[in-house]
Amino acid sequence: MGVEITRFLRLVEALPGTEHAESARYTAFTVHGRTFGYLWSRTRTVGLKQTLAEQRALVAERPEVFEVQFTAGGFGWVVVQLDGIELDELSELVLEAWRLTAPEDLLADTPTPTRLVES
Repeated sequence: MGVEITRFLRLVEALPGTEHAESARYTAFTVHGRTFGYLWSRTRTVGLKQTLAEQRALVAERPEVFEVQFTAGGFGWVVVQLDGIELDELSELVLEAWRLTAPEDLLADTPTPTRLVES
C-alpha cells in the first residue's frame, strides 16, 4: 500500500491545464490559476480540495490516512498520507479536486480515474 511522490506527480500532470509552483516547503498545483492541491514532500502528504461532506467522510472513515487541512469557500481541504492510500483511491481524489476547480471549458476533457492511473 502507498503511493510514491513521483506517481502522484504523474497523476496531476495528466490533468488538462494543470500547472505547479514550488516554494521552500511545498508545491502548489493549479488549474487556470486556481489551486486544487498541495504536496509536502518532506512529510509525504498531499492536500486536496474536496466537498465539505467528502472531507468529513474521509476523516471519519480513516483518520490515520486523512485529516482536516482547512475549509474555504464552501470546500473542505483534506490532508492525505501517501503511505496509507492506494493509487486508485488517490486518483479519484485528485480528479475530484481538479474537477471542483477547473473551468467549465476544461471539464469536457476530464479523464476517468482509470485513465489517470494508466498515465
